[in-house]
Amino acid sequence: MRVGAELPPLEIPVTRTLIVAGAIASRDYQDVHHDAELAGQKGSPDVFMNILTTNGLVGRYITDHFGPAAMLRKVAIRLGAPNYPGDTMVLTGRIEAVDGDTATVRVVGANALGRHVTGTVTVAVPAQVPPATPAAAQAQAPDPARDPEGRS
Repeated sequence: MRVGAELPPLEIPVTRTLIVAGAIASRDYQDVHHDAELAGQKGSPDVFMNILTTNGLVGRYITDHFGPAAMLRKVAIRLGAPNYPGDTMVLTGRIEAVDGDTATVRVVGANALGRHVTGTVTVAVPAQVPPATPAAAQAQAPDPARDPEGRS
């Protein structure tokens, strides 16, 4: 992790299924996230993604980059242009600060209309401590010859 490092972009196809599933999964039953006709009556050209789905996708972007040990400490995002079905959101990131095992990443998610999401994510990436020697690793591993299920 170094200040100024760019994360590789992540392209996310914005499908109607993603929008509706994200709304259902986050228990956001607002009609503008699942009913195109009612969304149109409220002035929207179609259903659009909710902030909770966007928040989850931002989190996924960070943890996909930093790995399974990464822990999100803070996510601060702001929505801009809506994500409508048929578009693609491209997430990009840049490391803005590093303090020990913690980084602050500036994230932008853009679509054809402009910036859908902007914000920062603070992520901790604990150092993995490998066993000191191969013998130490062997001593920690169960002996399948002794017990095939790994019990001692």
